[in-house]
Amino acid sequence: MRITIVQQGVWHMARESMPLAAGYLAGCIRADPVLATGCEVSIANFSGTVTPLEMAVRLLEDGVPDLVGFSVLGWNLRQFSAVAETLRQVDPGVTIVFGGTHVANQAARIFRLCPEVDIVVNGEGEFAFTEIVRARLGMMPLGDVAGISFRDGAGDVVTTPERPRILNLDAIPSPILEGVIPLTDDDGAFRYDVALMETNRGCPYHCAFCYWGGAVGQKVRSFSRARLRAELEAVARAGARTVVLCDANFGMLHQDMDFVRDLIEIRDRYGFPTALETSWAKNKNATFRDIVRLMKREGLQSSFTLALQTLDDETLGTMNRRNMRINDWKELAAWLSAEGLDVYAELIWGAPGETPASFLRGYDELARHVTRIAAYPLLLLPNTDFTDRRAEHGFITVRGERDDFEYILANRSAGLHDHLRMTRFLFWARLLAENLVFRGLWPVLRAVAGLSQSAAILSIGGHVEASRAAGAEILRQAAHAAFADPDTLAPALEFCCTDRRFDALIEDWRRQVLDHRLPPRWRRSMAELIRFELETRPLVDPAHRNFPEVFEDEAGDIPHWQVIRDYDIDPPALIDRARTADRLTEPPGVGRHRFRFRFRQGFGASVRSTNHEVTAHYLARVESLSETGPAETGLAETGLAEADPSFAQRGVMMASKDQIVAVIDETIAEINETRIEKLPLDALDGIVLYGEGGVLDSIQLVNFLVGVEEKLADRLNLPVTLTSDRAVSRRISPFRSPGHLADFIIEEAALQAAE
Repeated sequence: MRITIVQQGVWHMARESMPLAAGYLAGCIRADPVLATGCEVSIANFSGTVTPLEMAVRLLEDGVPDLVGFSVLGWNLRQFSAVAETLRQVDPGVTIVFGGTHVANQAARIFRLCPEVDIVVNGEGEFAFTEIVRARLGMMPLGDVAGISFRDGAGDVVTTPERPRILNLDAIPSPILEGVIPLTDDDGAFRYDVALMETNRGCPYHCAFCYWGGAVGQKVRSFSRARLRAELEAVARAGARTVVLCDANFGMLHQDMDFVRDLIEIRDRYGFPTALETSWAKNKNATFRDIVRLMKREGLQSSFTLALQTLDDETLGTMNRRNMRINDWKELAAWLSAEGLDVYAELIWGAPGETPASFLRGYDELARHVTRIAAYPLLLLPNTDFTDRRAEHGFITVRGERDDFEYILANRSAGLHDHLRMTRFLFWARLLAENLVFRGLWPVLRAVAGLSQSAAILSIGGHVEASRAAGAEILRQAAHAAFADPDTLAPALEFCCTDRRFDALIEDWRRQVLDHRLPPRWRRSMAELIRFELETRPLVDPAHRNFPEVFEDEAGDIPHWQVIRDYDIDPPALIDRARTADRLTEPPGVGRHRFRFRFRQGFGASVRSTNHEVTAHYLARVESLSETGPAETGLAETGLAEADPSFAQRGVMMASKDQIVAVIDETIAEINETRIEKLPLDALDGIVLYGEGGVLDSIQLVNFLVGVEEKLADRLNLPVTLTSDRAVSRRISPFRSPGHLADFIIEEAALQAAE
């Protein structure tokens, strides 16, 4: 039997995206002792810009496979449906399987949209896909395959019982170690943009907009350290510069520190990888901070994300994120910045409860503390709480022009006009700020001209949209089409980074708009600052900047361009002043300030990707050549368990210890259902939860604590965090017993209320 597994990325990239999901499926078939001898399995891995025509031609070159599995996401459902239609025309007997987060539990709709699909996989697909192949070979009835949907002889949809989550992740063959995914190209170089890995699966949170926990389970399960270390060694030997983890909350578990230690040791041996990117834990505990310090000390690159999504309290509630301590984000942002690390934040526009005023207020507050904000529109995704409760929230949506996502037109707190207005803002914010066209300009405009970052972004956008100057039409059309076609950002970003007409538009804005907002004594300094910002953008070709002289050098084996530039002021010093000042009245002194810029080559392959984390690596490294020498810029036991009447005055409802113990006992009972060796529910005070002699390992502890947090927030209005630094640093562990934990919760609630 010939089997082909198809993947398609979302972007066009100079190198392939690593087909990890397809590799898992192919690896399971090759590892099956029966299927391995009778099945020939291959992976078809396509770039985001490949058309259905091109995909169909490639799949048909050697004849239609007997079974084709598609890894479906919102951006490729329509393309894959078109390819499936073609395959069915050529061979009516082909078996077509759709799996992935966008189609799981959506069989009725998928069969209606794409009648050519035979089977939809619901949930984790590795072992389900293997059993589908066995059924196709007549080795078992299709109806005995758990976790799938198909149509019976009468055309009715049949959904089999839910498949249990894969508890032993090491049972899934590693496509990296088994050679299922080739790691190098014909020249021996690492063939992918980044090396994709998973250290664990599962997400303990229930965010209303996200299906991560639903897709792979709420309980966190981990791959073994030995397997992960072997995979790291394999990608290091292949020359992978960056490892990207497909985890939901890396840095939450103690074994995450082991992974980072292993990565650093392997990098020191092989020279690779040099960077680690991931979705960091939402609640940043002591383990996260220890990992950050280690990465900084060892020079391991990363971007650190504050996944806030909103700063509005009502909206936090509709997002089901009240149990996350986002109020700590200012301290965390300051700590990361003080450590000299790249930190950015995420916001989502369009959630129920949010208004344009509340969103922009949160955006501007956040902009005072982080250098980069990634702001996205809310999409209604299948299987999420927002989608299930769409009528309650008043969502009005429209499907994308080329994708299958649902874009928000209106909800109960914001109408159509509000969404159109905010879509325009998101376009300009993503173009000018998130994707690093400007970086240091925003704090200076705030401190000198009193312009918030959102007001400055809209000022530039409004001027360009009204301009009839050369090049303005390109950005105007992109901004106006942004709601119907999110892909307009890519060509607009390329224009901003490669076309000198964009520089002219900014100069025109400065003269006609900004100068009238500035004290006259500041105009020369602002002009120099804007020139500095434009000249230090990522560089595709030195000819685009009209630099008089450019030198080439290499850092390791990475080619760079070097440029020497003079300014009348010291722009980095001005930016640093503005970031820590509410107001700047006096401009910097005028004199010659010389800098060396070092641009990493190769940005041309990424200029249209809109991936700001990649773009950040191509910003100019700035070195001052001044006479002073070069300098690169780039709780203890508190006794608060006693009731404090002042908390009632602050509006904090303190629960009784009996109520808290009941929540703990209920959560333990839930965990008991998944355990082979049951805990004595009638004698819980006699057990040790965690630590020496504890009944829970670190993963089980995290799942248990998240369950307790959620019940405390939902039932008792106690939004406490149980994995804080205070918890892990106590002399007597609060996880010693349920009683100790209940006392700690009372103290923590009091402390958090006081803060």
